[in-house]
Amino acid sequence: MKYIDSLREGMRISEVYLCKSKQIAQTKAGKDYGNLVLQDKTGTIDSKIWDLGSPGICNFEAMDYVAVDADVTMFQGNNQLNIRRIRVADEGEYIPADYLPVSTKDIPKMYEELVGYVKSIKNPYLNKLAAGYFVNDPAFAKAFQFHSAAKSVHHGFVGGLLEHTLSVVKMCDYFAGFYKEINRDLLLTAAMFHDIGKTKELSVFPENDYTDDGQLLGHIIIGTEMVSDRIRQIPDFPEKLAVELKHCILAHHGELEYGSPKKPALLEAMALNLADNADAKMETMIEVLRGAGNNQGWLGYNRLLETNIRKTTEI
Repeated sequence: MKYIDSLREGMRISEVYLCKSKQIAQTKAGKDYGNLVLQDKTGTIDSKIWDLGSPGICNFEAMDYVAVDADVTMFQGNNQLNIRRIRVADEGEYIPADYLPVSTKDIPKMYEELVGYVKSIKNPYLNKLAAGYFVNDPAFAKAFQFHSAAKSVHHGFVGGLLEHTLSVVKMCDYFAGFYKEINRDLLLTAAMFHDIGKTKELSVFPENDYTDDGQLLGHIIIGTEMVSDRIRQIPDFPEKLAVELKHCILAHHGELEYGSPKKPALLEAMALNLADNADAKMETMIEVLRGAGNNQGWLGYNRLLETNIRKTTEI
């Protein structure tokens, strides 16, 4: 099988991929064309069907496994498929596990490391809260390890939520060691919980799409509610500590226009926002560069990073 991350401009392929999304769009001249996103375990690729007149060319739906004959081209610095023929793949032509993007890191090892940080929290209330989810709730632990951190922006793969959370926790632990004014227990607990709402904001793979709760509430509100529910089950949990923890979660996107109901008002909330933003942007750029294959030139303007990017020159 030719995985998506191995495709290079000029290749002609006949492969089976998962159709993640399907739309009928129009060119500037008013001609209809198929706009698809295909996926395997190594990533996704934008794909076009320019000729919709062939019989049966659109007899498939999103989330179908499709067999495609296509040419690999380059558009705005990224690989793209120009599809000549496409059909629903027959059972036996594919193995579903080949189409789930998975973290390149060891998921059980990452989770063990995260649990180590949970055990390092000295405040008894925060420790009980964190352990209640990450240590003593097997169903949550399983879902958390399997979930992605995003639909498409960054860490959009199995284990992505865990990988991102652990990275943010590690950065926050560094901040707490460097800036002695930071309450380490509060910051690390907030880092562990900042994105748990994504377990309900996004559906599980292979769909990995927004749920109704995700569309209507978003992961920040969902996560804050999840934490609040557990806090109410812990006798005598300090009210001020609960409010400060929830503020860190509510403010972790940093700006109102980025989805945070509040801007950071605590030192720990500021540190969490910086760590979350850093890891999200670094991973976004890494994924864009990886998707460019061997392209050493400029990759065009990226709206998420708000800049034109390219790979570093190899010496």
